[in-house]
Amino acid sequence: MVKNNLKKLILFVSLLFSFELLALDLLVTGTVVSYNQKMVGPRYMGYVKNIYYDIGDRVEREDTLFELESAEFDILKNQADLALEQANSIVNMYQTRMDAINRDRDLLKKNGMFDTQDLDNLNMTADNVSAGLASAQVLVKNAASKVKQISTITGYLEIKAPNSGIIVEKRIRVGDLVAPGMLGMIIVDLDHLQIEGEVAESDLKYVHKYQRVRLDIPSIDYEDEGYIKSIVPSANPMAHTFKIIINFKKKDSKIFPGMYAKVMIHIDEKHLSRKK
Repeated sequence: MVKNNLKKLILFVSLLFSFELLALDLLVTGTVVSYNQKMVGPRYMGYVKNIYYDIGDRVEREDTLFELESAEFDILKNQADLALEQANSIVNMYQTRMDAINRDRDLLKKNGMFDTQDLDNLNMTADNVSAGLASAQVLVKNAASKVKQISTITGYLEIKAPNSGIIVEKRIRVGDLVAPGMLGMIIVDLDHLQIEGEVAESDLKYVHKYQRVRLDIPSIDYEDEGYIKSIVPSANPMAHTFKIIINFKKKDSKIFPGMYAKVMIHIDEKHLSRKK
């Protein structure tokens, strides 16, 4: 009889202790999310020529995701290259003419006996050629700028990954006509993850920025610690909850965005005493 009473007493004390421990923690449910998600689309209108990655593929920063047809831009590039080549030819022609004039003037001066009229004519011709050379050099500069501009635009026909990650969505196919603003792919960075949860307005007094928390992802039996990065000051008017964001270091490759997570927030005893 004494033994049974003692067992009941121990069980009762254990239950009280468990309830006390539960009372000192606030359970918040949340979802694993990536805070580095990119929506990738084209900068120019065109038809999709090649697609190099599919859903589920991992890409690195600057990898070419897909490519647009470049027929029209190839024509523009050829025209710009031709204009630059012609401008350089004109500069070379004027430069050759100027060199010849300088040689003639040097010969006249070297002989010592020369007609002043001939020298004046050479100087006048030199001034005209010099003006033409300056104009041709301006043409070369403008043509080179045009070539660089077309080359930049042509580079935009290759849509590259802005960061490393996994392609989770693809909305284009080869042959599709795309335009600026259209969504082509979505890339999610799996190396930088967070947990988002909702805290009831009445429990917000227990939550503090940079507060350490315990977290659990039940599906993969993952337990770790993190901290509250921010409390978003935007309440859900229907549920009267506030969003909190928890930062943690990813130590398991099987953690993916969308996973269910539990967050345990420790409550100081002073808060409970105030409540009582």
